[in-house]
Amino acid sequence: MNRFVKVGFVLAAVAMTAACTRIETGEVGVRVGFDKQVQPGELLPGSFNQVLIGEVLTFPVKDVNVTLNDMTPVAADNSTMKDFDAVVVYNINPQQVAELYSTKNKAFHAEFKGDTFVMYNYIVQNARNAIYKAARKYEALDMADKRNDMEKFIQDEITRNLAEEKLDGTITINQVMVRNVVPSDTVVESANALVRSKNELKQKEVEVKTAEAESRRMAALANNSSSSIAFMQAQAMLNISEGIKNGRVQTIVVPSNFNALMMNK
Repeated sequence: MNRFVKVGFVLAAVAMTAACTRIETGEVGVRVGFDKQVQPGELLPGSFNQVLIGEVLTFPVKDVNVTLNDMTPVAADNSTMKDFDAVVVYNINPQQVAELYSTKNKAFHAEFKGDTFVMYNYIVQNARNAIYKAARKYEALDMADKRNDMEKFIQDEITRNLAEEKLDGTITINQVMVRNVVPSDTVVESANALVRSKNELKQKEVEVKTAEAESRRMAALANNSSSSIAFMQAQAMLNISEGIKNGRVQTIVVPSNFNALMMNK
């Protein structure tokens, strides 16, 4: 008989264990009664809670990642971005989970793989609004270089909105990361065309300067050439004069009218 009792206790223990859920680290639990009413107070990490009567919902509260992909905000130059991806990381005050879940619009929350992410959709909407506002501050081709500035603006904007809704002590924005920024194909092509045009202009300017330098070089050579010829002619006349004076040269004097010809020793 005792053996049957022991087996009964074991089976009961197994059944009780199977009918319990454990709250993991980084999340809290909230009990929902059989009447679907959310009971006040949070179930702490590490605790085992029976789910025979009612149910226990688990809520990740630490470093929840909100991923926003394939956004197409409009830049300051009125061009539409081809792609803009970002991640927003937020925390929930563990002591406020039950109240948030029971009092806020259910559309603000999201469920993934058995967990309820309280205020997830609310953060998504606020983050999108902040991102579209941040994009308006920069031209499309400047956004990649302004990631840090954009991340700070987006985080500050979400935090400001939370404060206006009296949620600043309940939800904390830990980090914003802009992962991908891609301008439209039209903007990229225009930028490439501008670069090509500038390069062509620089090349032409170099060609003009080269031609001007060559022209100055040729002019200088011409001037030097005429001076050299004049010097050589003067030197030759001096040498002839010296030779005549010393009697070493026979001279032929040709008058200007070519009518007289005289030979002298």
